Amino acid sequence: MLKDEKAIVVFSGGQDSTTCLFWALQQFKEVEAVTFDYNQRHSLEIECAKNIANELGVKHHILDMSLLNQLAPNALTRSDIEVKEGEEGELPSTFVPGRNLLFLTFAGVLACQVGAKHLVTGVCETDFSGYPDCRDIFIKSLNVTLNLSMDDNFVIHTPLMWLNKAETWALADELDAFEFVREKTLTCYNGVISDGCGECPACVLRKRGLDDFLSGRF
Repeated sequence: MLKDEKAIVVFSGGQDSTTCLFWALQQFKEVEAVTFDYNQRHSLEIECAKNIANELGVKHHILDMSLLNQLAPNALTRSDIEVKEGEEGELPSTFVPGRNLLFLTFAGVLACQVGAKHLVTGVCETDFSGYPDCRDIFIKSLNVTLNLSMDDNFVIHTPLMWLNKAETWALADELDAFEFVREKTLTCYNGVISDGCGECPACVLRKRGLDDFLSGRF
């Protein structure tokens, strides 16, 4: 327990980051959340994050990251690019190059300003769709780089790193947040809150994990 410490949660309003927010609220004395606006496919994502932070009484920062949209055209930044999984070893069309690198770096700058030593992110190497910036080795490397760049001692926490989606649902349940996460988060690539559209890759992964959790297959 780090009840005397302060943390910044990288927060999108989705299943994973909301579970991490509940986790952080149990672990730390003070928690703030940061959401990045990169003109993502659905502005509803930012509204969803705002609403959740407000309901939980968490101070919420929204930072402009529109340059990322300009630099990295993909299915999350362009409505005319189809959402599809990677084929023959390629990354999914939803991969945003540099996203977690930039998000965690700017979260570190924010943490420096508000006196937080802990950064929390929902990246996961178990169900990571092949995204290279969700790997544990990347997080450890960036943690060292952040500390060297600002001559500080940040700790990046990844509560979901080795959990599959069923185990992530189980963690939400342990945190007494299962119904909240299920009903109020936005994971769907088509912008449908709660259980989503049921067809996009994010919804399929979320539902498979939910079904496994509810049936005890995890």
